[in-house]
Amino acid sequence: MESSPAPGTGLTPVPVAVRSATATLAAAGIDSAAVEARMICAHAAGVDLSRLLLADGLDAVQLAEVDRIVAARAAEHLPLQYLLGRASSGLLDLAVGQGVFIPRPETALLVEWVLDRLPAPTGGPGPIVVDLCAGSGTIALEIAHARPDARVHAVELHDAALTWLRRNAAERATAGDTPIEIHHADATDPGLLTQLRGRVDAVVSNPPYIPITDDLPSDVLGHEPATALFGGEDGLVVVVPLVDVGASLLAPRGLLAVEHDDTTGAEVAAVVARQGHFGTVELHTDLAGRPRFVTATARGTRRDTARGGATGREQNRHDYDDDTVAEVDPTVQKGIAR
Repeated sequence: MESSPAPGTGLTPVPVAVRSATATLAAAGIDSAAVEARMICAHAAGVDLSRLLLADGLDAVQLAEVDRIVAARAAEHLPLQYLLGRASSGLLDLAVGQGVFIPRPETALLVEWVLDRLPAPTGGPGPIVVDLCAGSGTIALEIAHARPDARVHAVELHDAALTWLRRNAAERATAGDTPIEIHHADATDPGLLTQLRGRVDAVVSNPPYIPITDDLPSDVLGHEPATALFGGEDGLVVVVPLVDVGASLLAPRGLLAVEHDDTTGAEVAAVVARQGHFGTVELHTDLAGRPRFVTATARGTRRDTARGGATGREQNRHDYDDDTVAEVDPTVQKGIAR
């Protein structure tokens, strides 16, 4: 890397380091080379990206760290988030690395939709939320951060992702957020969380949903876990049984929100509609206008008015007002962000 310490300081000016990193990344075919170069330099300097240009410069140790990350990104196209060890997730900054899906900005819209519709705090026990296919914990931990009264359960099957989930949950608990409960389990198992059946206020999920393809960026296809990316030939292999599990867990009027591939919105909405336990199904786009997640509300009026107070058969079934088939609202809800 080009290195020109400022006279008398021994520090390489930030613009020089950024310019050199950008050139190396661009030559390696990294599309957002300039943006990534700034992120790498901010990481090495230990400053927020917004304050990078205010830094005095990078010392030899920091410059060596820039060189290391840039070289790995250029040579192997390792995801930048893996190399930095962190990924932004809505309002949170989570630890990520090999073996876990990297949080995407689009998921924040699903989180906000759920937060806007959870029962308001009452001073008593808060809402119960279950995150299926939790990965790094982005949805579960964002909800726990925003709603300290919520009782959040995160379900993850794969050992590597579970390690990152536990690390992030511990970090957020240390930071003062309400601890979440983690379950090492299959999100499609019909026997999942039987103790919560019929009692959950919201089931949320960003499951493996991409139809099998090799038409993905090399840093995604070559490094992120296939078990977190692909949902079979049609993208629905996990979604279909997961929706059934969600229906069994939800209390009447409980919320379902499932993220999906931008090519399968109508198919996912149809899966939810056919399931039979939901009212009108709505489709939502992300900020780029692409179909991104589906939502629905379980039918019926909850009979156990004291939250968590159901016993016996009421814990294991839904009480519905009717058995009509759900409709899919053709009006696509546009993505918004606060």
